[in-house]
Amino acid sequence: MRKPATVRAKLIVMALATTFAALVTMSASMLIYDLTTFQQNWVDDLTTQAEIVATVSAPAVSFNDPAVARQNLALLRVRPQIEAGAIYGANGVMFASYAQSALDPPVFPSRPGPAGHAIAGGHMIVFHPIVENGERLGTVYLTARYRLLDRLASYAIILGAVMTASLLLAAMVASRLRLGITNPLEAVTDVARAVMQKRDFSLRVRERASGEIGTLVDAFNNMLAEVERRADALQEANRTLEHEMTVRQGAERALLLADRRKDEFLATLAHELRNPLAPIRTGLDIMRLNRNDPAATERARAVMERQLKQMVRLVDDLLDVSRINTGKLTIRHDPVELQAVVANALEIVRPVIDAQGHTIEVALPREPVHVLGDATRLAQVLSNLLNNAAKYTDRGGHLALAAAVESDGQLHIRVSDNGIGIAPAMLGEIFDMFVQADSSLERTSAGLGVGLSLARRLVELHGGAIEAHSGGPGLGSEFVVTLPVLREAQGAGPRESAQPAQGTPYRILLADDNLDFVNAIGALLRTLGHTVHICHDGAQALAAAEAFAPDFAFLDIGLPHLNGYDLARALRALPGLQRTVLVAVTGWGQQKDREMAFDAGFEAHLVKPVSVEQILDILAAGRQGMRAGAPVAGA
Repeated sequence: MRKPATVRAKLIVMALATTFAALVTMSASMLIYDLTTFQQNWVDDLTTQAEIVATVSAPAVSFNDPAVARQNLALLRVRPQIEAGAIYGANGVMFASYAQSALDPPVFPSRPGPAGHAIAGGHMIVFHPIVENGERLGTVYLTARYRLLDRLASYAIILGAVMTASLLLAAMVASRLRLGITNPLEAVTDVARAVMQKRDFSLRVRERASGEIGTLVDAFNNMLAEVERRADALQEANRTLEHEMTVRQGAERALLLADRRKDEFLATLAHELRNPLAPIRTGLDIMRLNRNDPAATERARAVMERQLKQMVRLVDDLLDVSRINTGKLTIRHDPVELQAVVANALEIVRPVIDAQGHTIEVALPREPVHVLGDATRLAQVLSNLLNNAAKYTDRGGHLALAAAVESDGQLHIRVSDNGIGIAPAMLGEIFDMFVQADSSLERTSAGLGVGLSLARRLVELHGGAIEAHSGGPGLGSEFVVTLPVLREAQGAGPRESAQPAQGTPYRILLADDNLDFVNAIGALLRTLGHTVHICHDGAQALAAAEAFAPDFAFLDIGLPHLNGYDLARALRALPGLQRTVLVAVTGWGQQKDREMAFDAGFEAHLVKPVSVEQILDILAAGRQGMRAGAPVAGA
């Protein structure tokens, strides 16, 4: 036999041979299984019939009634496959018999054989005992046609038809599947021939394939692409260099912008710090030159207090922004009444509004509205917004603060003005750090550009949001603060602790290496009737403390020779100073600094610059009140 020469013919022959082998194996297995099952079914059926005849014929055999036994055998006529049957007595003599056809009488065995079945001459024979009450009365004999060859012929015809159809189908499928193998190979051959003739390496095999044929096609295409890839390598490198240059230029512009903003911020910070320093210095000169003029001295003092508060506000804003950025700012979550927050904010910004000659309109709900948050920080948010509106509104302008619980169930606080407005391009950046809507030199009170950024972050810490709206330059602006409403206020909020009677004289120890500050505070406390002992380093304070036995000790942290933390621990170890109230007075105001102070034994933490009111508030609380309460952190 001639072997197939082409790949296509080989694939078809392989598919048909594989299919034929699989079909033969499957057919033989199914044939064996079917014949075994066929035989077992015949045995079971014929045995069951014999058992039925034995059961119903047992009385007839017992009472020697052949007529009834023949009638029982005659019931086998409903089973044409059973050719004959007989009942033998216990002595082995035929008792009754039955034949399916009278024309072809069967030959009955002279005596019954052993119980069971046998196949002989195309017949199946079954012997079954007749038993009653444990006594064998006789034997039932049945014989039936066993058409195994007929069954085998029918099955062979069916298998032959199925095998023929399967081979035809396999030939058709193989003919279709070969296209996926031979077509890609022919395409590779054609492209290879064209490349050799035309020297055109841009040609590609378009046929797609999978498996090893696909790998071969891909490898051939990759080989052709390699030449073109090398030719395009220089252009790709040029494009990469251009992209890197663009990215580098963008990074340089961002660095220049950051550097410019840094310089602008430092310049603005210097300007904003110098602004209050100038009137403070002038006030000192007035107080020095007009010592005998109480009115002039009082005016100078008022000016100096306002400017000092402005400086403290600038420093506090910067510290708050730093705490938020580092995740160290914590806020209280107490029921807070809206009206109280607004009143506190208006009290803070009223001097700025009055100084600019602005009018302000306030509209609040008649019923009390409560939110869950920090009253001080919420007042700081509103005061920042109002202060911002006052700064960017020309003198004699109009400001408005309106609050209402709207249909969404949220509290909306709107702060608006008729000032310089915000350009549309700035609305998305107005809450960024160090960004100002107007940084021109004519705007003399522009600030540091941290107020709005701080306000947004504080509102977000309360679970709210803040938005800016403006019709454009010269059309004013509106800031909307949205906060969740506390439906059921738990109690009346934080209660102020009752203060004991004022004027109680105390023994006070002051320890600070800033001579002007500590001496001024000491002189003031002495005028209020307190006994004051001043020290300028930690070792000196520790040496004098036990004999002085102070009720209160205001200690700087950065003391020479012995820092404030170690001094506090040493004072706590002295037997006579267990009830002394220790207060840290320091320029370090981060959360970790407060925690270190409380761990060292301080009951309160004040951040410089410290006002006299803060010290008097601590003294007014009294030693028992401070010792019984939680640690106090002062701004």
